[in-house]
This record gives sequence, C-alpha cells and structure tokens, in this order.
Amino acid sequence: MEIDPIRKVYKRTERFTLIVLMIALPVFGLVYLYHTSGSINKDLPPLGGFLNGFLIAFSATLLIGQYLVFHSKIKTTFSEEDLLAKVKIYSKATEQRFLFLFLVSICTSVGLLFGGNPLHTILFALALVFFSLAKPSPDRMARLMKLKKEDRELIRAASRPE
Repeated sequence: MEIDPIRKVYKRTERFTLIVLMIALPVFGLVYLYHTSGSINKDLPPLGGFLNGFLIAFSATLLIGQYLVFHSKIKTTFSEEDLLAKVKIYSKATEQRFLFLFLVSICTSVGLLFGGNPLHTILFALALVFFSLAKPSPDRMARLMKLKKEDRELIRAASRPE
C-alpha cells in the first residue's frame, strides 16, 4: 500500500488539531487571567442566570456529545477493509471532535468572562483533558480502529517526518 496518501491525511489532521488548540488555549487563558486579576476594572455586563446556566449545560452536553459521536464514527471503521478509508474516517471524526471541543472552549470563555461561574473553568479543564486524549497519534489510531500489525506499521511510518 502507498504511504503518501495516508501521510497526507495524517499530517492534515495533526495540523488542524494543533491550530484549533493554539486558538482555544490563549483565548481561555486571557479570559481566565482577566477574570482572576484583581487590579483590572471590570465594567462588563453580567450574564443573566438563565444564559449562564444555558452555557454551562450546553458546554457539558457538547463534552458528552463529542465523545459519543466520535466513538460511533470510529465504529464504522471496523467494517472497512481499506486502510486509507479507515484513516479518512478517523480524520473526519477527529476534526469534528476538535470542533466540538473548540466550541466548548469558546462557550466556557464567554461564560467565565461575563458570568464568572467557576463551573466554566472546570468544564474548560475537562475540554483540555479531551483535547489531550483526542490528539491523533499512531498508537491511538491503531488502538481505536483495532488495526492489524501491518497497518499499525504503515500508520507509524506515515506519522514520521519525511
């Protein structure tokens, strides 16, 4: 099997996940520093109780949803024979998962900025755990898709620098 198409898909997915992470982390970090700083004048309008609760519930639902959607899409790889098709399914599922997690980070950032509820910080910390667990790696891909030894080696080779 040709390794270049697999390498292309793997690198694109890895790049996408890093870009999403590089945007999400500083945004929440700045909001968190702004919120915890005692010397900054905070003239922001308060977030209503309903809207604050909605953002918390929405973020929690997205955290649960991204896990369930990702694993349901990964199960579709079990019926595929072609490794490239499996890698493409994994790539799409991972990108979708990271978009869900990015949305969680934005919701928690907005909620913390305007509401100040510490649950937003906890939900963002959970999103960080999922960001960490979801980052593509050859071993993680092989384990989740239950690949054969030959396919595992192809994925490892595709992940190495050219």
